[in-house]
Amino acid sequence: MNIQIFGKSKCFDTKKAERYFKERRIKFQSVDIIKYGLSPREFDSVRRAVGLENMIDEKARGAELLKYLAYDDAKAEKLLEDQSLIKTPVVRNGKQATVGYCPDIWKNWE
Repeated sequence: MNIQIFGKSKCFDTKKAERYFKERRIKFQSVDIIKYGLSPREFDSVRRAVGLENMIDEKARGAELLKYLAYDDAKAEKLLEDQSLIKTPVVRNGKQATVGYCPDIWKNWE
């Protein structure tokens, strides 16, 4: 298993996700999404796994602007440009991915 957790340093769900994997002694790589972000290929992989609409953090400042973008490609471009609008944590395991705190899905990865 090759787990990557993309999250924000002050995100409670990101900390819960890290704790989930620590408690099970599963190695993971933690990445600050604001500082380093997802690469375009990582972004596309997550987008295919969870869907673009599920990636949007509706509580983030500026997320309401995404409602007015008509095309998914425009939304994806904006999300890739401003990754603070992505819901966290983004947890990747190869081609599988989740957005948010999803221990039920992670249990199946073990």
